[in-house]
Order: sequence, then structure tokens, then C-alpha cells
Amino acid sequence: MTVVHPIARAWITTGGTGAQNYDEFADDAEITAIVEANPHSALGIEMPHRAPESLGKSFPDALPDAVARLAEAKEDGSYTPAEQVVILYRISAPGEETGYGLFVMVDTDQISTSADEPGLVIRNEDVFIAKVRERVALADALGHLLSPVLLLQTGRGDELHAALAAATDSAGAPAATDIDQTGRTHAVWLVGPGPRQDELTALAGGGELVVADGNHRSLAAQTGGLPRFLAVVTTPASVAIQPYNRLVSELTTSPDELLDRLRAAGAEVAPIDGPVEVPAAGGAVHVKLPAQGYAVRLPHVGTDRLDNLDHALVERLVLRDALGLDPGDKRITYVGGDYPASWLTGEVDAGRAELAILIAPVTVDDFVAVNLAREKMPRKSTWFTPKARAGLVVAELEH
Repeated sequence: MTVVHPIARAWITTGGTGAQNYDEFADDAEITAIVEANPHSALGIEMPHRAPESLGKSFPDALPDAVARLAEAKEDGSYTPAEQVVILYRISAPGEETGYGLFVMVDTDQISTSADEPGLVIRNEDVFIAKVRERVALADALGHLLSPVLLLQTGRGDELHAALAAATDSAGAPAATDIDQTGRTHAVWLVGPGPRQDELTALAGGGELVVADGNHRSLAAQTGGLPRFLAVVTTPASVAIQPYNRLVSELTTSPDELLDRLRAAGAEVAPIDGPVEVPAAGGAVHVKLPAQGYAVRLPHVGTDRLDNLDHALVERLVLRDALGLDPGDKRITYVGGDYPASWLTGEVDAGRAELAILIAPVTVDDFVAVNLAREKMPRKSTWFTPKARAGLVVAELEH
């Protein structure tokens, strides 16, 4: 029996509502600007306190605004309803491999976070509990889910990829399309009850599903007591892992003292001549301070693969030990791969930040190994692209 199910009552975009997910931004002002330019963007519902007309309100205080915006979007024809459907999903761009996925509902009780916890859905990163609470409150207020969890089908990924490609090729014109900030085209098609829907849900739920994006959203489903959560099940061939960097707005010590502390901890520190870029491979991280960039090789401890991932070393040795910062400190911004190295170093050069830490992408081998062992990745360590777009498919929660 599959853990993947049709959406009992879905609302499908008619255009203009697609948005980046709420956690893809390095600067909240970007969210406000996007909603101001496109009031129909789902971001105005997902992040109601950042919408122009709600600025100054706290997240809880802005929840009624989110409810009103969703109701208006349904009433003005921005969404059209459908029942008992799965939704084919294709992401394409010139020069890129085409990505495929399937919008579905997934059983929340299948989420596993450790080796002794049964379940086919593997959540693999530590989370920030404040963000989880916001997602719980939003789902409770709206009675709908707008932003899907991205799940990798690891058991039958190749079969699912072929089936989704064939289904979209034969499906005719899409129900809706949306172009994201990078120029990628997101297209969706509805598949109602019948043999094709049965085939696709069986393949989508035919093996272990790894959370590639949406650890907070999946935990929110558990915390909020939702029996199922909205997901896009995708395939390993459809995604890639990009860098996930860190920006520190304010140091707790001088730059020279920071470097001295790293050296005292056993790090090798060497100046970088020229622009500071993301390292080509793991083993060393690049840091940008106001006056200089450095390559920093952090010391490994023992032989555990997880403890010695670059992201884990940065969290432990740089942020916690050298700077005394908890991972959830507001001075730390986690910056995904959509932002180039030049943007991060530019923030330091402009004085808006005092430290940028550039980290090579996690390898697929490391990611798979950690997940199969049911261990947790360091926070914000895997930036999968392309992202599943929010606001294309909305799942109405069953009462």
C-alpha cells in the first residue's frame, strides 16, 4: 500500500501565483519587493508579515491577512479547484536537464528521523523550531498548504523519471505555466482517478523518500497533527546540490582574533589573492573578512563522515567555538546557491556584513550515506535545485 496519495481537494493556479518558497531569501526586503510587484504571489500568503500592507505586524498578527489573501485569490479566479488529483510537474530551461515531479499528499506518520524510527520518509536536517512554529500556525489559520516538501524517490527513481517524462509528453497543453526568477519554466498537468494515476502514485511511493527541501515543513506537519502533507516527489536525475553559504552580519571579536582562534584550534589559514569564490571541492572553506579573503582548512576529528562534513565543521569550529554563536543566532544568514559568491563578498565589502563563509556543495555520495544511516545533516547544508515552486498547487486540508 503506497504512502503517496492524490490530493482530495486541490486548487490549481491559473497563472501569476507562483513564488519562491518562504525560506529561499537572504533578505526579507526581497519578499516585500516581490509581493509589491506581484500582489498575486503566494509569498503574500506564505509570509504575510512581509507583504507591503502588513509591514510592522508580527507573523501571528498578520495571519488574518494571509487568510484574507488566500480567500481573495480563490474568489478572483487565481486558482481553480480539482478533486482527487495528482499533478504532473515539469521544470525546464534552455541548456539544462529537464526536471520532473509529482504533486501528491504523503502520509505524515511515515516520517523517520533516526535509525530506530520506522518510516519511508527520511528527514535529514536539524531545524530551527521557531520556523516550524510559524509553519504550524500558518497551516492552522489557512486550512491549506501552499508550499510543498520536495522528496527524492530513491528506490524507483529511474522508473518514476521515465514515467513522468512520458506522461508529460503525452498530456497536451499544461493546465498552467509559471516562469521563475532564474528563467526556468514550471508547468503542471492534472491527472484524475484511473490507471495512470495509480501507476504514478505507486512509483512515487515505491521506495524510501528523502527530504531534499522542506525539513521545517515536514516537521510542521507532524507538530500540527496533519495526517498528510503536500509534497512534490521528484527523481535524483531531476535535481542537483548547490552551495549553501553563511553570512555573519556582526563579529563577536576582531577579524585578527578570529583567525588566531581558528589557528589555535588547528586550522590552516592561507590568504587568497583575488576574488573569494566557493571552493571547487570540500576539505577547505573560503572566508571573506573586510580586508582580506582566506582559505581555511578546518581540522577533522575522528573518522565520522557526518562530524567532518565542511558544514558541520563550520557550525562547530567557526560559528560556535570561535565566535560563540548558536546556529539560530539572528546575526547568521544562511544563503543558498541562487546567490553567487560575488553577492556574499559584496555584502562584506559594502559593510552590511562582517564575514562571509563559502562552502563547497555537499556531494551526493555524502548526502545519500548520511540519509541511509538515518543521521541528520547539519542545518542548511543542502541547496537542491531546481526548487519546487510554491503557489502552483494548493492542498485544502481535510477536516
